[in-house]
Amino acid sequence: MLVLPKGVRHIPGYLTRDAQVALVADVRAVVEAAPFYRPEMPSTGKPLSVRMTNCGTLGWVTDRQAGYRYQANHPETGTPWPTIPAALLRIWSDVSGYAHPPEACLVNFYEPSAKMGLHQDRDEQNFDAPVVSISLGDSCLFRVGQARRDLPTVSFRLESGDVVVLGGAARLAFHGVDRIYPSTSGLLKNGGRINLTLRRVTTPAEAETRS
Repeated sequence: MLVLPKGVRHIPGYLTRDAQVALVADVRAVVEAAPFYRPEMPSTGKPLSVRMTNCGTLGWVTDRQAGYRYQANHPETGTPWPTIPAALLRIWSDVSGYAHPPEACLVNFYEPSAKMGLHQDRDEQNFDAPVVSISLGDSCLFRVGQARRDLPTVSFRLESGDVVVLGGAARLAFHGVDRIYPSTSGLLKNGGRINLTLRRVTTPAEAETRS
């Protein structure tokens, strides 16, 4: 039996097929307003193997000039990010256990050869809120460890409709995608995998916390 690191929750089959189809339509509307682009590594300018966009009041971006950061507008078009779809807000409300809404949803598209190296999500102001990740399309091999890169990791397969929550002790866990399993889902017309990552970026204001 696979034992996940403390604070990691895997919710297999969270989304029904119909819910996945509806969410893909929402993602297409996001991409129409904020097209996918190819982000770059800060140190080298090397493009990532995933294509990326965002929705929400803030979006996560990276390039050689300014590195990892959140900003309110698309780096290529300059337009504000579209709003987070209501279906994603409902997922956050259901699984996050956090009283305040997400501010960013990173949308990554993985082609069959794409990967994501082990990394931490640590560009937010604080780490009280979890990271909520939703998988759509082809399956992948997901790897997750702990808050230090040199500690052991575990790997497991994520299917379309699965949700993963990294919170508490796992909020700064290193994680990544080692491979995509092509043609394992018919959800996306041309194949590939979409990963939606919901995040709270800023610390809630005192008034917001009281409410």
